Amino acid sequence: MRIAIAQLNPAVGDISGNTAKIVAAVEQARQAGASLIITPELALCGYPPADLLLREAFYKSCSNALTVLTQSVGDITLIVGHPDFRQDKLYNAASVIRNGSIQCTYHKRILNKSPFFNESYYFDSGIQPCIFELEGIRFGLQICADFWSNAPIDSIACDVLLVLSASAYHIDKQVSRYQITHRFIQQCGIAVIHANLTGGQDELVFDGASFVMNSQGELTHQCEEFTENIAIVELQNRQPLPSKLPPVPNPMASIYRALCLGVKDYVQKNGFPGVLLGLSGGVDSALVLAIAVDALGADKVTTVMMPTQYTAAISLEDAEEMAAILRVKHYQSNIESLFEQFLATAIQDFKLARDPASPGTMPENLQARIRGTLLMALSNQTGALLLTTGNKSEVAVGYCTLYGDMAGGFAVLKDVSKTLVYRLCEYRNQISSVIPQRIIDRPPSAELRPNQTDQDSLPPYDILDAIIEAYVEKNCSPAEIVAMHYSATDVAKVIRLIHMNEYKRRQSAPGIRITHCDFGTAWHYPVTSNYKAWSTLGIPADPA
Repeated sequence: MRIAIAQLNPAVGDISGNTAKIVAAVEQARQAGASLIITPELALCGYPPADLLLREAFYKSCSNALTVLTQSVGDITLIVGHPDFRQDKLYNAASVIRNGSIQCTYHKRILNKSPFFNESYYFDSGIQPCIFELEGIRFGLQICADFWSNAPIDSIACDVLLVLSASAYHIDKQVSRYQITHRFIQQCGIAVIHANLTGGQDELVFDGASFVMNSQGELTHQCEEFTENIAIVELQNRQPLPSKLPPVPNPMASIYRALCLGVKDYVQKNGFPGVLLGLSGGVDSALVLAIAVDALGADKVTTVMMPTQYTAAISLEDAEEMAAILRVKHYQSNIESLFEQFLATAIQDFKLARDPASPGTMPENLQARIRGTLLMALSNQTGALLLTTGNKSEVAVGYCTLYGDMAGGFAVLKDVSKTLVYRLCEYRNQISSVIPQRIIDRPPSAELRPNQTDQDSLPPYDILDAIIEAYVEKNCSPAEIVAMHYSATDVAKVIRLIHMNEYKRRQSAPGIRITHCDFGTAWHYPVTSNYKAWSTLGIPADPA
């Protein structure tokens, strides 16, 4: 028999659109000779629906759409993920539909407790396993965490297990999926077919990458990442026949495609006509520009360069060169006169003392906020979404300005470290050279004061990023990080900066998650706290 995996990109809340997408997939599967088609978790309403599930009208719309879908399926068997409200309980469900009726419905047993969607807040847990037979083969159903969280396997008396997932992407996620599936097969000795969601939803990106393993734990089918497609699996003697497998993706390619899909779906699903960004001549804004053009097309992207007296001539030249290479609309607006006017007004009206030898950060932040104001004005006028260009390293330690370079609607690099920014730039230039090499080679600088470089204020980025990764993503203690041969002074400084800048991150734009612990969905620390993790190192309260 033939089974179709429908790797779909639904939009949360677009129930009629998602229904039409499923109907089209069913027809494509039918034409391919499939007897069975499987869709991802909650494909009917999109994932995660979050508080939409608290509205009665929402799950009633889902129920009505399920009825329409049931009547349109015909002689093919469809497995569709949907919310199911019955007997005053709401379930994350998957229904088996055939010949105009629902044959059986499975309710997810293990509910996801991930930071970005606590399913137990919305759904009730199912109790019973679900087994159905088709063409002499017994199929079992599970939904996402049922499988990934090692659900009980004693009740899975089936020949092939079908898993509906909405498993979000992060770096190396597919490796862990393979490992869990392989362990399961070693215990149970049955083939497993995974259908995973694809597409961007707010901070999350779902990579699809649906796959099949036979009862020996061998990979027989692998769907392409980050794309909608219908894959056909041939079963013979209850085993999936081997298919031609695609090459193993380059890790940088996967990350880059995740960022592109995150931008594309955030812009298109929210109905923005395009995007704009401040182009500084630096590496971060260069990468954001490349991603935006690859995601949306050059005609949907506008860049603005806003120099002052501190802007190097090469920054102007490199920004203009990159804008020309990518053929985007590019504006240049010198803000020096505005900066001087703002500065003079602040000094005069607020009776501020101005010491040229020690100006502090106020003049630097003022420049960033003037730029943010002008960019938001252009966004208001055109309707384009303003993309921020700050990276995870800067966001972690507060090397960014509220209402300045943090102003905007979507933070493309929010979960991308500075060292990863450089690697992604090099990867993108291997496809075609769009980022001038001088942007990659020159020392990074905010260009807000004379002869400024980032390392005036921060440890070198390779050290900074390693400390951030160890503390934020791996939850290492300060002492454990020092034991990795990092300076106690650097460790204390970085951890202190991470915690004291929580108030900035709370006000930042949503951004794409690519790591296990991002600052948008997975990091939940209080703004107000007297807990000082760095104090255990015995370093002064304000390490240099």
